[in-house]
Amino acid sequence: MASQESKFAQNPLWENRYWWSRDGVRLHARDYAPRDPARAAGRPPILCLPGLTRNARDYEDVAARLSAEWRVLALNLRGRGDSGYAKDPMSYVPLVYVQDVEALLADLGCDRYVAIGTSLGGIVTMLLAGAAHEQLAGAVLNDVGPEIDPAGLARIRGYVGRSHTWPTWMHAARAVADANRDVYPDYGTGDWLAMAKRLYRLNSAGRILLDYDMKIAEPFRVPGNEAGPDMWRALDQLRDRPVTIVRGEHSDIFSADVAQRMAAALPDAELVTVPRCGHAPTLEEPVAAAAIDRLLARIAA
Repeated sequence: MASQESKFAQNPLWENRYWWSRDGVRLHARDYAPRDPARAAGRPPILCLPGLTRNARDYEDVAARLSAEWRVLALNLRGRGDSGYAKDPMSYVPLVYVQDVEALLADLGCDRYVAIGTSLGGIVTMLLAGAAHEQLAGAVLNDVGPEIDPAGLARIRGYVGRSHTWPTWMHAARAVADANRDVYPDYGTGDWLAMAKRLYRLNSAGRILLDYDMKIAEPFRVPGNEAGPDMWRALDQLRDRPVTIVRGEHSDIFSADVAQRMAAALPDAELVTVPRCGHAPTLEEPVAAAAIDRLLARIAA
């Protein structure tokens, strides 16, 4: 099932890329070619991995900026955006998402890449560091670590998989604002409308609904499935890689203590905090964008 909005969109910055998972799910990414191919020559592509209920549209502005000098692929995990829905809902788990990314890397013939992962995407990134260690050139872990704060986890379990529809985009924007005012206290109406258009899609009946398979909630509600195996051990696979750790100042998922422990455990890690922000930063904030640029400069060098 695909987003009606993205299905018909024409965008000069990116092209649709499809590939197949091991279990036959057709997967989708937005493929941003570098606008300066000469500067991008020899640089690994950047894979952008979104959060649990999010999709490739979350990275629209980030990918547009970075694709000036890098190839960027913004992925839709299975069951989100223009990626297919899985027949088996118990395949909506991090280890399967890792296999899906590995299938893309094989399809691209890619032997080196950079990963930017938000929330669930960061968990997938940590697992990829072990599964395809030599291929990962560096990583951005956005508002997630090896331990997830129980309060934030309870909040997410309370809303994921609950379906709602809206008659207009403004109704959807108001709903998004009501649920996220504490996360983005400085947002105005235009910001909420833009966020709604990233989260929702227009269906064939003209109603606006969340752009993911409601069944992603089934394995997520089983304790342990939200993070997979020992994530501190997975994080250790990043010890010899440059890593940027981004934390929202008011995050209820990623505690300041865990963030500090992560930074101490990784020799080449930079920890940055996005002020006046909860879970999760958009990575468009100046402090986050500058940190990503510093990471990419180290990788390019």
